[in-house]
Amino acid sequence: MSISTIAKKLSTAAIAATVIVLGIGAVAQATVLTFDDIAPVSYFDLIPNGYGGFNWNNFYYVNGTNTAVSLTGYDNGRVSGDYVGFNGGGAPAVVSGSIFDLNSAYLTAAWNSGFSVTVEGFKSGASLYSKTVVVNTTQPILVNFDYFGIDELKFKAFAVQQDYRTHFVLDNFTFNEKATSVPEPTLLPALLAIATVSAGSVLRRKQLKQS
Repeated sequence: MSISTIAKKLSTAAIAATVIVLGIGAVAQATVLTFDDIAPVSYFDLIPNGYGGFNWNNFYYVNGTNTAVSLTGYDNGRVSGDYVGFNGGGAPAVVSGSIFDLNSAYLTAAWNSGFSVTVEGFKSGASLYSKTVVVNTTQPILVNFDYFGIDELKFKAFAVQQDYRTHFVLDNFTFNEKATSVPEPTLLPALLAIATVSAGSVLRRKQLKQS
């Protein structure tokens, strides 16, 4: 193999190594919110702003094992632990924060089966995604959203029957935070220089062996 060919391969390897280094910081790990790590309550309370890094508007959490809601969707909708989230009064509810990806969540009807829940994803006020699912009280439904690069979610439940209570249950809210540990642009030249020097050292050793 010629010296020029080796040099080209080492240069390519140096660039690839730099890209890998930069890519490591961009990997985001999924976070699952189960509502079991908020302060315990005997019945229900508001989900505090800051939980999971989000602001929660009209979202509550409830102990699904409480006898007042046993055998309802609050109980049946528990995927992990004792607690689940729900929309207060059956009204629309909002989750907002910094840019994130919504992976999935489990949804269950609290009191009445057969109504719909629409989940809309926004970025800077612009609607990017929308998905509607019909929920029941007997078991949670896993909804794979795959909403990327959003900063707000709006949940809205609606039913044909006017007397329906459109409370829905939310559990195992799974999301990815956008990476914040990507190296600053000013570090790029330094990383490239390090990779290039390393490749040059290997090339020089190869030349010495051939002389």
